[in-house]
Amino acid sequence: MYAVIATGGKQERVAEGQRLNVEKLSAAEGEEVSFTPVLVVDGDVVLATPAELVGASVAGRVVGAAKGPKINGFTYKRRTNQRRRFGHRQHYTVVEITRIARG
Repeated sequence: MYAVIATGGKQERVAEGQRLNVEKLSAAEGEEVSFTPVLVVDGDVVLATPAELVGASVAGRVVGAAKGPKINGFTYKRRTNQRRRFGHRQHYTVVEITRIARG
């Protein structure tokens, strides 16, 4: 059984026991979080419409935090001596999927 959840403007395919990095959540370590399923597949049964997904839920537990790779950027405008260097490193929350319920 697996589900597709929507979080942080993205969709992820998840299964029970799987750990994944999601956009930073305002939940403490060890706290339970729930996600909105977009699709639930259980063998040959596929739940995809909003009417079928009314009782479906995906629960997870916050395991910790992580950081993505460092991204270095550089902007400039020619002939004007305007240059700017910048860096970015995305923060993630590590979540372990504990339960997928069809409802």
